[in-house]
Amino acid sequence: MNTNSNSFATLGSRFFVSSTLITCLTALTWADSIGFLGGLPGWWLLPVLILLAVGGVNEFIVLYMKRGIRLRGGILRVGVVAIFLAVAVGTQAMVSDTGDAAPVAALSWAALAAAVAIGSLFIQEIVLARNDNQDLDRLAASIFILTYLGLPMAFMVGLRLVDIANLGPEQTDPKYLGIIPLLSLITVVKAGDVFAYLIGSALGRIPLMPKISPGKTWEGAFASLAGSLFTAWLLLRSSLFFKNGLPVQPLGGWLAFGICVGLSGMAGDLAESLIKRELKTKDSGRSLGGLGGALDLIDSLLFAAPVAWFLWVNASG
Repeated sequence: MNTNSNSFATLGSRFFVSSTLITCLTALTWADSIGFLGGLPGWWLLPVLILLAVGGVNEFIVLYMKRGIRLRGGILRVGVVAIFLAVAVGTQAMVSDTGDAAPVAALSWAALAAAVAIGSLFIQEIVLARNDNQDLDRLAASIFILTYLGLPMAFMVGLRLVDIANLGPEQTDPKYLGIIPLLSLITVVKAGDVFAYLIGSALGRIPLMPKISPGKTWEGAFASLAGSLFTAWLLLRSSLFFKNGLPVQPLGGWLAFGICVGLSGMAGDLAESLIKRELKTKDSGRSLGGLGGALDLIDSLLFAAPVAWFLWVNASG
């Protein structure tokens, strides 16, 4: 009886938190897509990414502390945020200078920010060195967090700044089309997460990776891929949103996008399961109720973002 009550409570918490997040994200996405109150593309969504980044760093700090490794959060938080902010700043600088967003070149700014952040972490350990024999452990953990969060988030910012109006026919003129690359990443990956959870919970029997995540099943994995494919078709190819489908398609079309991004999302989910197993925790945090923490929310997006970015940068009309 208690098990059933706990299951319903968890499901109710997930539903409430998910509904709230979807409502807020939908409103912010709408405001961002139409340029509400002016501002650059991504202006309305950037604070959300900053909150998730800082929340993710904070969760890692707590998890590592349980293993006896005390991380210094100041430079680490600033460094993660600086990596993806550098893409936005770099893109705006190139647009102002040449009129071209140059999405590939914009990532060089993220690489520069990452190099500066890593150097700053080294200097921090040198200046604040202790006799606890943890300097190298602390440095290794900090660099891991910096790259695990900062670099994929740089690709998320890059997705929002991909100018698909320059990649296809005149139908791509409306402002709201600029949000499609980022929106496609989020919807395709999260649809896969939802399908995996629902089908895996109800019908899952065959373990997928029992040593890493005992709860994940092959049935859930196939359902996840099916959900990603269906959502990719719905958004990019069907006539539900565009009469003849989206006029600009990512490399390989909706099928390649659904498969590649869907599988990358699953890999990201399994990667965080590996991290949580090593750090001996079930959820990264409790800030999002039944959904866990910030890392639990974005784990699948982190691996899928670079893949989605590559497919959209090589889009065709």
